Amino acid sequence: MRTFVKRGLGLAAALVFAAVSLSPAFALDPRYKDEDGDLVADIPTDPSQLIDPPVLIFAYTPVEDPAVYAKVWDGFLKHMAKVTGKRVQFFPVQSNAAQIEAMRAGRLHVAGFNTGSTPLAVACAGFRPFTMMASADDSYGYEMEIITYPGSGIEKIEDLRGKKVAFTAETSNSGYKAPSALLKSEFGFEAGRDYEAVFSGKHDNSILGVANKDYQAAAIANSVLHRMIERNVVKREQIKTVYKSQTFPTTSYGVVNNLKPELQEKIKEAFFSFPWEGSELQKEFSKSGAAKFVEITYKEHWDVVRKIDEAMGVQYTCK
Repeated sequence: MRTFVKRGLGLAAALVFAAVSLSPAFALDPRYKDEDGDLVADIPTDPSQLIDPPVLIFAYTPVEDPAVYAKVWDGFLKHMAKVTGKRVQFFPVQSNAAQIEAMRAGRLHVAGFNTGSTPLAVACAGFRPFTMMASADDSYGYEMEIITYPGSGIEKIEDLRGKKVAFTAETSNSGYKAPSALLKSEFGFEAGRDYEAVFSGKHDNSILGVANKDYQAAAIANSVLHRMIERNVVKREQIKTVYKSQTFPTTSYGVVNNLKPELQEKIKEAFFSFPWEGSELQKEFSKSGAAKFVEITYKEHWDVVRKIDEAMGVQYTCK
């Protein structure tokens, strides 16, 4: 059982997401329908269930410094306001659970969810992802790395035995799900028996913890590491990589399913018509190779992530 405390958008409550080792198949919460089989919640056909808010609330996945990202997204949100004719407001969120719960409760309309949280947002919050960032040649993604610091005595995965390994949060793909599945399936390592698992809350906390030698090792998204090195928050020589995974999709962007269909289309238009050249988004995300938004589907692009959940025997139910 995983309990996430709600801190999103200034409200305090709790929402429980249960991870059950039953059938590993992905499924939407019963409140949503998926008649077309695309694995995301359908747009309601009953007009009374649709919403057309005067202010669109946008939240970016809670990584690194929220104040920095409010500025990074400001120009884009002004563009969205122009395209949709709506006011658009940025809300920083403090955790993946707070972000998911805010959308489930109707207080969040447009969002970027991190790779690992996307299935939970789709299943529990009616999230309909339709885009992610990609490079100019349409390539995308990041790799999960297990990092340590020089002189730690860790040269390969097997050296993690008996060590303290930092993860970010239980909903994070690169920061928990992928490395946990890897350590268990490929090396027979299990938390509590072979290594001590600790949770830092964010990728940057894990990276700083390793750089400062507070953690012996950590599982992180290398896109975050690249940006931190670019900003001189950490130095490349402070970090040593002992494992790099296959490429995973990045943050997904989309809308809650019960926005009016024409508004959903306008929001899509805002993403795909945004002028990257000279923008703060370009300045920030070009560090990890991003140059535009490209169209994606949850069914296709998150297949590898769902397979990791299946490998861990995890199924999310929403309460």
